[in-house]
Amino acid sequence: MDTLAPDAPPAALLAAALAARERAYAPYSRFAVGAALIDEHGRVHAGCNVENAAYPEGLCAEAVALGQLVLGGGTRVTAVLVAADSARPVTPCGGCRQKLREFAGDETPVWSADTRRVTARHTLAGLLPASFGPEQLAPPR
Repeated sequence: MDTLAPDAPPAALLAAALAARERAYAPYSRFAVGAALIDEHGRVHAGCNVENAAYPEGLCAEAVALGQLVLGGGTRVTAVLVAADSARPVTPCGGCRQKLREFAGDETPVWSADTRRVTARHTLAGLLPASFGPEQLAPPR
């Protein structure tokens, strides 16, 4: 596994997101998205968007990748990369930001990529400031 540098994702993360994007099922929007996550064991979990005729009921790539993470026994996300063919960096939607927050901390890096390279870097806190997470549900002391 590559060492996670502060300004660049591991090559495996970009490769997994791009490969997942190629498998996207996006016949309605024609906007294929791939996402890849690294878990606490250094394993990469990927997902693609999956649309259906009841258009808002599809699955985002990040949600599919999180399902893979859980299925694989992961409990923490240490890095995220989202890839799409777009002139502007694509970040997780609001719902996926909240889903990621369940498994990731404020400083978790979230990279955006086009079909060739990384185009932006954020932290989860930068994308979802003052977020609501599992610790808010902990019993009071």
